[in-house]
Amino acid sequence: MNDIAKAKDLAKQIRIEVIKMVTAANSGHPGGPLGLADIYGALYTSILKHDPKNPDWAERDRLILSNGHVCAVRYAAMGLTGYFPKEDLLKFRHIDSYLQGHPSTRYMKGIESSSGSLGQGLSVSVGLALGARLKKENHKIYACISDGECGEGMTWEAAQSAVHFKMDNLIAFMDRNFIQIDGNTEEVMRLEPLDKKFASFGWNVMNADGHNMEEIFSAFAKAKQHSGTPTLIVFKTILGKGVSFMENNPKWHGTPPSKEQEEKALAELA
Repeated sequence: MNDIAKAKDLAKQIRIEVIKMVTAANSGHPGGPLGLADIYGALYTSILKHDPKNPDWAERDRLILSNGHVCAVRYAAMGLTGYFPKEDLLKFRHIDSYLQGHPSTRYMKGIESSSGSLGQGLSVSVGLALGARLKKENHKIYACISDGECGEGMTWEAAQSAVHFKMDNLIAFMDRNFIQIDGNTEEVMRLEPLDKKFASFGWNVMNADGHNMEEIFSAFAKAKQHSGTPTLIVFKTILGKGVSFMENNPKWHGTPPSKEQEEKALAELA
């Protein structure tokens, strides 16, 4: 099985686990994780330099999840690639579980930053990128950001700083699904043209289909080779991808499915 086939298979399994996790918890955010599953399938099979058996490996790439509420996708990817027993995924959001509703470095290894408050992830990533440069380390910093959090001023301060310091070891990627908890992003607070805004700051910007594995692999490969400036990949995604009644519906930003809806979703994902 080649890398793209492995990534597609992992993405399928991630979607299945996300539905099971959020239903079992009767709490959480299914829409965003389903939309990001293809990207995380690629990251955890081939893109990231990482070692599930040694989460603190000094040479690992760092992955910052700014939009922490979509953590089910990251937990599923980690559980399926050997960071912890896959069975633990069903303890998601339980009060005594290390798989909290927002990731926390206090409870588990393999998580680079605690997240939850939107808008902070890109700033954290710039700091990590600067630190890596000072220590002459060669790993990459990957920053997963959402479109809705681009309404936060901190995002743009970080975007400016990343260019000023020529952070070419920083690769940010955006989940551009046009949906946030209150509805369409362009109705809540118009963000477009997001790609041109980042480009005007001096970022190397690419647009790609977040559900086309070939485009995902190609975008990350180009980002790794780019030098001189930070890179942003704007991935166009569909909230709830793979489950017909969830797709593009803001309701599923943060609503768990019922048992009956779980069965229907899993049948579609099988």
